[in-house]
Amino acid sequence: MSNNVQPIFILPEDTKRTTGRDAQQNNIAAAKAVAQAVRTTLGPKGMDKMIVDSLGDVVVTNDGVTILREMQIEHPAAKMVVEVAKTQEDAVGDGTTTAVIIAGELLRKAEELLELNIHPTVLARGYRLAEREAQKLLQAMAEHVSVEEEEVLNNIAITAMTGKGAEANREQLAQLIVNAVKRVAESKNGMMNVALDHIKVERVVGGNADHSELVEGIVLDKERVHPSMPQRVENAKVALLDSALEIKNTEIDAKIHITDPLQLNLFLEQEELTLREMVDRVKSAGATVVCCQKGIDDIAQYYLAKAGILALRRVKKSDIEKLSLATGGKIVSNWKELTASDLGFAGVVREERIGEEEVIFVEKCRNPKAVTLLVHGGTEHVVEEIKRAVVDALGDVAAALREGTVVAGAGAVEMELAKGLRAYASRLNGREQLAVQAFAETMEIIPRTLAENAGLDPLDIIAKLRSAHDQQQRWAGVDVFNGGVMDAWKQGVIEPLKIKTVALRSAT
Repeated sequence: MSNNVQPIFILPEDTKRTTGRDAQQNNIAAAKAVAQAVRTTLGPKGMDKMIVDSLGDVVVTNDGVTILREMQIEHPAAKMVVEVAKTQEDAVGDGTTTAVIIAGELLRKAEELLELNIHPTVLARGYRLAEREAQKLLQAMAEHVSVEEEEVLNNIAITAMTGKGAEANREQLAQLIVNAVKRVAESKNGMMNVALDHIKVERVVGGNADHSELVEGIVLDKERVHPSMPQRVENAKVALLDSALEIKNTEIDAKIHITDPLQLNLFLEQEELTLREMVDRVKSAGATVVCCQKGIDDIAQYYLAKAGILALRRVKKSDIEKLSLATGGKIVSNWKELTASDLGFAGVVREERIGEEEVIFVEKCRNPKAVTLLVHGGTEHVVEEIKRAVVDALGDVAAALREGTVVAGAGAVEMELAKGLRAYASRLNGREQLAVQAFAETMEIIPRTLAENAGLDPLDIIAKLRSAHDQQQRWAGVDVFNGGVMDAWKQGVIEPLKIKTVALRSAT
């Protein structure tokens, strides 16, 4: 057989194909670049990034997942690292930067081991063993927390907001966040269930962040449908309709044949009577506020205003559902069915002008299972970033309550894991030992990055931390403000355990 056989191409002509070492290095480099992009945002001294998209819109943020979403990443390996951040965001809502940094560092260590001709399969197995051991260590070191321990919950919220846009007012915001979570938290068969989608976070541009408030009810980005409706209704009885208060066009193609002008008048009068009947129905049920998911006819608006009823139209489905949870009202699909027992209750429904817009407050509900956090901020970008920080903190407090377990932050957990994994590695034989060793060293990237971002000497800090952990100070972490080592638990730097467990799992 001759050697000059024509090769067969099965890929399109301009395909680039990298294999073997080149592909490996290429993929690792791309993933490391992603981790590098968010690395400087970690911790209280982390810096914000300003991202300008193709339309020239500016986002200023410190939030890992927001940065990675806004960066238009093309490289397939880099996209996988972005997936790590998204998994973290969906599972906990915070800790995205941590997860990405760990993933990047695991790859960097892997590169060194591949250079030593350790097979990728062996490496992967070693990493998996290390991750399993790390999860066991985490469960063993976690502390328990319950709804009653308000101080711990406050500290969790404060930790989540430190180093983000909300830092200046974090104590006050933390209190609001914990109150909001406690409002919607329910205990089921000994498990805490926190429905975060029952907490609405609304932002208001203008004003200071310390004007932020928790509304015991719902804030709607709506205004009254008719100017002569009341602007404020006390002890409101709220009707929630998911159908329109207008005359429906017939579903089937029908023609109305009118031969005489009198018939036209009768026809129009009949429409008006039907609309009046709708309003009378609402009124006789005792409703003083109507929230309608669809439209309200002009004539119906006039009658409603005349009856002194405050009405809102085209309210979003999700808002109608939240209103139902807050006021205890039932959502009614047909106006004919509306009765007094379907109405919800709110102490006050009022329209207020905030900034440029009219906003409706449905507040002072009896036992609201849905609440709103109103976040104020000086400018559009500031308030967006405060909102992101608040959403992260809500996720953290909720995760801590759901799982009932928390750990200290400031890199203390990672140092403790590194110590435990080194001990575990020494019990293994075979090449996996090297991978577990690498995993242990990877853990130290978190305290190292915290130190670097604070302008401290990472080698110095890591050495001090190692010796503290060897002396059984398991919550010894980086003190970024005074440049040394502190007891993170005593300093109130507390995070839900779930941040760590999910970050390790998704990064590995």
